[in-house]
Amino acid sequence: MTQETHVTHGFRLAYGTNGLTDLRLDDALALLADLGYRGVALTLDHMHLDPLAPDLARRTAAVAARLDQLGLAVAVETGARYVLDPRRKHGPSLLDPDPDARARRIGMLTDAVTVAADLGATALHCFSGHRPEGTPDETAWSRLADSFTPLVNAATAAGVPLAVEPEPGHLLADLAGFHRLRRLLGSPDALRLTLDIGHCRCLEPDPVPDCVTAAGPWLAHVQIEDMRRGVHEHLPFGAGEIDFPPVLAALAATGYTGLLSVELPRHSHAGPQLAAESHAFLTAALADARASRPSEVPR
Repeated sequence: MTQETHVTHGFRLAYGTNGLTDLRLDDALALLADLGYRGVALTLDHMHLDPLAPDLARRTAAVAARLDQLGLAVAVETGARYVLDPRRKHGPSLLDPDPDARARRIGMLTDAVTVAADLGATALHCFSGHRPEGTPDETAWSRLADSFTPLVNAATAAGVPLAVEPEPGHLLADLAGFHRLRRLLGSPDALRLTLDIGHCRCLEPDPVPDCVTAAGPWLAHVQIEDMRRGVHEHLPFGAGEIDFPPVLAALAATGYTGLLSVELPRHSHAGPQLAAESHAFLTAALADARASRPSEVPR
């Protein structure tokens, strides 16, 4: 049993495969298990469980068997930059003016719901996309709600939490935007939240621990990295401005039991090293959190 197992209890440390794109998926999973991680955030992309390649169900079953063999929980992420369009980052989006283009994104995300269900995933992550130039605010939000409706229905039927991520620069950029979408959709149980700890530091008005506390009731997936105020750049731990022990204590206090996944998507060139360093950093930060606020960080 690893040290990390003793200090987290509720949530499980994980690492995102979007930070390990230089590794084959099987090698990445084996690495994370060897380092002591208990989960993986699997980004569906051309190099890791391509959602558009043939035999998706068969390939998904093979990944599920490997995850079970390694003892890794999984969340499915859908933030691959060019999986649908090799020329447009994250295009087409759920906000594309062209309904056929929107349907391509909806179709991929619907397939991802099936993948998540077949993997026994803790959550399926997604995001809104940028508001197209010239699109009025109300039109964009209405379009987003329309696009999310079939996804919520699919997630509800599959029993998979659909965890939307507030993303800086996107239409749904912050916690207020998450609640706006929930209201537009009638607050469905399947619609949950992906909280990125770095994004809280980047743009939320409240201190990061307060953001975590406020988000607690809706959490289905949590990403973590360092970041600076006003700069959307995912940084290794210690390179930004976040004081992590209070953040981890706040997360533990919410009762969250999903994955806490390191997200360093621009650092694949040093992925294995950073995965090791990140695990050591978070294990130490959790120990510090427990020492300073023992009632909030269970053993």
